Amino acid sequence: MKKDVRILLVGEEQVGKTSLILALVSEEFPENVPSRAEEITIPADVTPEQIPTHIVDYSSFEQTPDVLDEEIFKADVICIVYDVTNPETIEKIESYWIPLVLNCNDDDGTPQNKPMILVGNKSDLSEHSTMDTLIEIMNKYSQVKTCIECSAKLVKNISEMFFYAQKSVLYPEDPLYSQETKELTEPCARALTRIFKICDLKGDRILDDEELNRFQYQCFKSPLKDEEVNDVKNCVKRNTADGLKNNGLTLTGFLFLHKLFMERGRHETTWTVLRKFGYGDDLELREDYGDAGLDIPSRSTTELSELGNDFFTRLFEKCDKDKDGALSPEELEDLFSVCPIMPWNEEVLSCIQTNENGWITYDSYIALWVLTTYLDCNRVFSWLSYFGYMHGEVERQLSTAVTVTRSKDVDLSKRQTSRKVFRCNVIGPPGAGRTTLLQGLVNRSLEEIEGRKDVAETKFTINTVDLSGQEKYLILCKITWNQVDIELLNSKKCDVICFLYDQSDPSSFSKVLEHYENVMSGVPCLFIASKSDLPAVVQDSEIQPSLYCSLNNLPAPVPFSALTKATLTKDVFKTITHLAVYPHLTGRKSQFFSTTTVLSLGFGTACLAAGAFLLYKYLRHNKT
Repeated sequence: MKKDVRILLVGEEQVGKTSLILALVSEEFPENVPSRAEEITIPADVTPEQIPTHIVDYSSFEQTPDVLDEEIFKADVICIVYDVTNPETIEKIESYWIPLVLNCNDDDGTPQNKPMILVGNKSDLSEHSTMDTLIEIMNKYSQVKTCIECSAKLVKNISEMFFYAQKSVLYPEDPLYSQETKELTEPCARALTRIFKICDLKGDRILDDEELNRFQYQCFKSPLKDEEVNDVKNCVKRNTADGLKNNGLTLTGFLFLHKLFMERGRHETTWTVLRKFGYGDDLELREDYGDAGLDIPSRSTTELSELGNDFFTRLFEKCDKDKDGALSPEELEDLFSVCPIMPWNEEVLSCIQTNENGWITYDSYIALWVLTTYLDCNRVFSWLSYFGYMHGEVERQLSTAVTVTRSKDVDLSKRQTSRKVFRCNVIGPPGAGRTTLLQGLVNRSLEEIEGRKDVAETKFTINTVDLSGQEKYLILCKITWNQVDIELLNSKKCDVICFLYDQSDPSSFSKVLEHYENVMSGVPCLFIASKSDLPAVVQDSEIQPSLYCSLNNLPAPVPFSALTKATLTKDVFKTITHLAVYPHLTGRKSQFFSTTTVLSLGFGTACLAAGAFLLYKYLRHNKT
């Protein structure tokens, strides 16, 4: 909505433009009328719409045609004043004033299409109305929004005249209704359809009395009385064939009512509804509508709050028509029908575990929103605004759907965390099985994912992991091999780094080792030996993986295979989650042994270290 309104009064000399302005301000007819009134600003608190209003007078005696063109350009609405007792001033409306306004263009030459109000003054001096003539003019020009007869002398209809002028700017008709087709415009119908679906909390495609009253209260802060509800339904029933169903209002009936508001000049009713649900003057959702203004410290993360989880749960239940616990393609399309685009494509579906039909189950549906909240909570706020989070059973602020966790530094110092979502960056050379590991998290084996491009391109997967009876969300992030750098390795955005190597490839471990030795941030690290279904080979490295991990106080390499569903290794995901939840139990590399360090110790020292380790294994073997 505009922040202020600028009203310009034009017309022939002596029609009473200045008198109308002065009578509005003083609430009495002025005895001495100057040739032109100075610009007047009416404060917001004394206007019906609580919007500051600037009223500008024009006089050809004092101002030039160039000044008039400039004032028309700056004005939001033009009031063309005529004398009801002087036919010549009426004739000049169509022969001069309307064409003058219509020819006023923007800087780029686009017609401004400003609204116009036709104002007949001196009605106290005439016994006959000029409305019939004026209505003919209105029917010719869609820019002429209304006409009214006033009397400055009797101070009659003056405040109404300025109210209509203000209303034509604040609640414009053109975006909502076409005078040519006598129908709602397509953008208006689309916006109202979204609002109807949001208010249909039960998802049965009707607004029952409870939902209708909730909608009425949210928009206008006053519920409908029983007789008013009945009047609305009777009106819809008389004028539409399918506006009611099971005594509830259908979408057809809902759209009919707003069309009726347009025909009766009650544009403000529909605009109030649209603006309550976040629409701007262009009938697009305002940019600020999905802005929660949430401040997120660098060492904190974002998770779905209980309120956010409950909202998405109700949304799922509303769209799961057959109650099978999964969203079919049709149900998924219905879910996002209130949004400008369908955001969940095949690649997104590869991020989660689906059922045997490839459909999103309830758990995976929530997991996707958890993932989006973690990665970009502002994007979640946008979707929440599309879905009508602020217009459910209870009005809420967007920020209540998200929880900002406390700093990871505090979690480390207190050695405990309340977080539920953890991220692991997966680093490994091409062919090591990064995609297979990610898809293993969502229970897909290698035989299921081979040849699927959408799976190969997936950067994230997410699933729940049960850790000592508590459900945690684990996010795996595949890092592009040629984009691994120091900054990424020491990022505070992840909770664990997994270094994946192919145990059947002798050169694989040394490749990931080069990157591991650049990790200095203390982020827990884990080596994963992929393709454990194949025979392990000796790695082309000065130290073999198990000894390297032992010397550096790291967990032993974890084997992983996802060749088939039967061989899919799942314990690795519990290990990763445990490292993320309890990072203080992980070695901090305070006595770090790199391959270079071992060599520099000298041959004897290196042999001593290796010999001690082999002796330990020998003694342990003999004990058993």
